[in-house]
Amino acid sequence: MIQTRRTVLGLGALSVLSMAGLSACNANPKGPGAASASAGVGVGATAAPSTGGTIHILSGATSKEIHLDPAKSQNLGTSTLHLVVRGLTSWKTDPAADTTVVPDLATDTGTPSDGGKTWTYTLKSGLKYADGSEISAADVKFGVERSFDAQLQGGLSYHKSLLVGGADYKGPAGGAHLDSVEVSGNTIVFHLVRAFADWPWIVSMPAFAPIPVDKGMGIPAYDHNPPSSGPYQVTDYQLGSRVEMSRNPHWDKSTDEARLAAPDHYVFEMGLNADTASQRLINDQGDDKNAAFASISTSVIPKINADEAVKARAAVSSSGAVNYLAFNTTRPGLKDIAVRKAISYVINKQQIQTINGGPTFGGAIASTLLPPGLQGHQQFNLYDGGDTGSLDKAKQALGSAQVGPLTLLIDSGVDEQSQMASSITQDLKTLGIEVKVVSQDSDTFQATQTESGDFDLSFGGWQADYPGAYAALSPLFSSDQIGNGNYNISRLADPAIDAAIAAAQTETDSAKAASLWGALDKQIMEHAPVVPLYYGHQAYINGSNTTNTYIPTFPTYPNVLIVGLKAQ
Repeated sequence: MIQTRRTVLGLGALSVLSMAGLSACNANPKGPGAASASAGVGVGATAAPSTGGTIHILSGATSKEIHLDPAKSQNLGTSTLHLVVRGLTSWKTDPAADTTVVPDLATDTGTPSDGGKTWTYTLKSGLKYADGSEISAADVKFGVERSFDAQLQGGLSYHKSLLVGGADYKGPAGGAHLDSVEVSGNTIVFHLVRAFADWPWIVSMPAFAPIPVDKGMGIPAYDHNPPSSGPYQVTDYQLGSRVEMSRNPHWDKSTDEARLAAPDHYVFEMGLNADTASQRLINDQGDDKNAAFASISTSVIPKINADEAVKARAAVSSSGAVNYLAFNTTRPGLKDIAVRKAISYVINKQQIQTINGGPTFGGAIASTLLPPGLQGHQQFNLYDGGDTGSLDKAKQALGSAQVGPLTLLIDSGVDEQSQMASSITQDLKTLGIEVKVVSQDSDTFQATQTESGDFDLSFGGWQADYPGAYAALSPLFSSDQIGNGNYNISRLADPAIDAAIAAAQTETDSAKAASLWGALDKQIMEHAPVVPLYYGHQAYINGSNTTNTYIPTFPTYPNVLIVGLKAQ
């Protein structure tokens, strides 16, 4: 798949998403490729694991993609970092039910007041770090404050625009504090600039992990070994190749309903080629029987389909991230909406789907920004050129508009993007539009997309950071999410859209909110800032001795907090 953010997304983090190479989130997983899949692949094993043993997680992540410092992390609530750190809340998944937010360090998911603009939490008693020292509400406040420091950017940042004073706060260096976060004993209170019904999900994010006030900023040490408040601590970090975690002796299982903490040890093998990792787990030899979450690559799909025993160890998500072609709306060749509409009509989405694994392993063809199953999804298609594109509709939309050569930015580390670029180039050639493909390594690619914006077209992928429409639309289309490492890569800046996002988020009636989000999806698409291509599935293969490897309804990758081994 092309997901180009936290892979998916949960970007740039050591997460289950980056097994393909997520996050989260815009990471760039190498997903299933151009073979069509047969039916019969489930969401994964659900049997409860035994206690003990060592589980191996096979990851395509590289050293530059991994951030264990909570302030820099984009790990979602069920991803790797949350083995080591806890938030005020966490996520609980179920193979047959929706993912829910549950208390973690806090006694509940939050008490709102002032019409939803103030949220109060009380920490559970007896919480300790791995060194035996006590976790305090002041530590949680410090963790939030340090996420504003200029040296610690790149993590999930919803709280920065929501907390009063967050727009101007620069972090705790020099003794400055964020007054909208108040602490009294074990109680912590957050004051927001507006009502925000999803705040309980926000405080599950990495920036809300406690950081001991008396131990300083921890830069850069915490990027390799953050203070452990969760069931595991980092015991070995080999840059770019391996991370090992062992138990935190002071973690109290009775305080934690989100983590099973079944294995004694986790070993993350990093920087693996997707073909190599998936083939290892198909072979299922030695320690690989105890390994999980290798992303299924193109080359092994026929082998999986041909062997029922292997197919039983595969897991494919039932839904997925929205993968899209982004238009940089600030560039001369794409400022004219007629050009963007014409390209939207002519794209052969079926070919893109095929390149990424077909309907089963790749995903369904997309036309909306909100995927099926997410709050507010409504099925519509404003630029219906059929699955293979319509040159007639494209020419009609283009009219007399003139278009010079366009650059298409791709990630050299994602093979599917090169194939998709060829397909897009041919589609636009039929419109008389010349395309120059610019290939960059993953880190440069991300910086160009999210910082400099020096491109016309590029591929993106987005899975919401929690199961709410705000997390699906605001990061991609709010005007305050342009540049500075943010993911509004279409550079769309429209005051009416900003106002509509704020209005939908403050609506407390769920039915009314869903209606507002559905209308906003269509309102954004009327500007044609992107071409939705497909709702990408996540697909993994697991060792024969692993269990609880199922993919929940959200997020669309396994919950690393509950995976384990069968009876020892």
